[in-house]
Amino acid sequence: MEILFLSLLITFLCYALFCLYNLIHEIRGQSCYLLAYECFKPPEDTKLDRDTCVRIIRRNKNLGLQEYKFLLKAMAKSGIGEHTYAPRSVIEGREECATIEDSLKEVDEIMFETLDRIFKRTRLSPVQIDILVVNITVFSSISSFAARIINRYKLREDIKVFNLSGTGCSGSIVAIDLVHRLLKTVHKNCLAVVVSTECLSQSWYCGKVTSMMLSNCLFRSGGGCLLLTNNPSLKPNAILRLKHVERTHLGASDEAYGSAMMVEDEQGHQGIYLKKSVPKAASEALKVNLKIMVPKILPLWEIVCYFTMSIYHSTMKRGNNNKGLNFKSGIEHFCVHPGGRAVIDEISKGLGLNDYDIEPSRMTIHRWGNTSSSGVWYVLSYMEAKKRLKKGDRVLMIGLGSGFKCCSCVWEVMRDLEGNVGNNVWMDCIDNYPPNKLGTIFVNDDQILASIKSG
Repeated sequence: MEILFLSLLITFLCYALFCLYNLIHEIRGQSCYLLAYECFKPPEDTKLDRDTCVRIIRRNKNLGLQEYKFLLKAMAKSGIGEHTYAPRSVIEGREECATIEDSLKEVDEIMFETLDRIFKRTRLSPVQIDILVVNITVFSSISSFAARIINRYKLREDIKVFNLSGTGCSGSIVAIDLVHRLLKTVHKNCLAVVVSTECLSQSWYCGKVTSMMLSNCLFRSGGGCLLLTNNPSLKPNAILRLKHVERTHLGASDEAYGSAMMVEDEQGHQGIYLKKSVPKAASEALKVNLKIMVPKILPLWEIVCYFTMSIYHSTMKRGNNNKGLNFKSGIEHFCVHPGGRAVIDEISKGLGLNDYDIEPSRMTIHRWGNTSSSGVWYVLSYMEAKKRLKKGDRVLMIGLGSGFKCCSCVWEVMRDLEGNVGNNVWMDCIDNYPPNKLGTIFVNDDQILASIKSG
């Protein structure tokens, strides 16, 4: 009983300290607000429908029958539909000889279109921006992409600029954490822009190593940008308020570190190497991350109940406590990175989520594929289009990336979000989701063999 009482007392004191910290943080007026965000919708002539996928696969002369079957089965199991997008170099058949110019054009189109829309939507001038953060993982240019934005919009000379690379699919939340720390500790009444995207033109894999072929099945074109501020006078215009953000890194583990990497195969073909251990690494990274996040987001009674039952089962030697934490006691919406069906299912199981909770992530991987760091914003956009987000709701956003790392943050909805008609990338198809049955590009062996043999 003494151990149980001491555990409850420590839990209560930790929770009280977290509440006090958050109260002081708000009183200081350094809250971080999201004023607007934009997701990129690629042009229709870059869509990867079934016929286009078959043509791309056939162009790879390195593949034999077994590689064909593996690749097409992987696509069938990926959860991706026929309405995702690829770079023009791939659509036009130049994936083996894509140039730097192809990569620059790909990223410029995403960055500039979303930035144009966000400036128009908010009626803010680019010269008002104080902080700029750009995250792109697999391609780095000179000058940087941040510099290209500064040149395009003629931003101020004293702007604080950060260009992040190698952050993987968690890059957007890494950038948000950076902005949050700057706004909280250094700069007051600032406007910050975060641009999150990826570049696939020169990273499309043209070899035959199966673990590297998976990246072609999952990754698709996409991106987005966010407008953040800590200016209290702009609070009435905000749609979300950042409550918590946490980052954890498992790079010290060789298995986690090597689960997703950019490498070359024996023939010199460059691509992203994805091991079967990716879902496991994602699950382990999330567990470590949530150990820090849980006391901040769940009510005290839920934590006390969980620890009480754990201690009871331990002291009475009755085995493990099968009752997990009820995350829905502190969170209304779960914005899980749409990295792939296996990862989504693993995270859903770990958090105890039902089909409704995980629907936005599953629909996002089907409609848009894995757009890397911007994927969580397509998920949030789905929630908004479905008019799920109501004032006071809390959204847990989870990003998972190479390294291996997990980055999570919690947003509070500042007002009812009604779908942002005209700007939301889902508006032309939201009524079709969720479908009765998710269709994929290839669904069985007969279709696979027919696709190989035809033509």
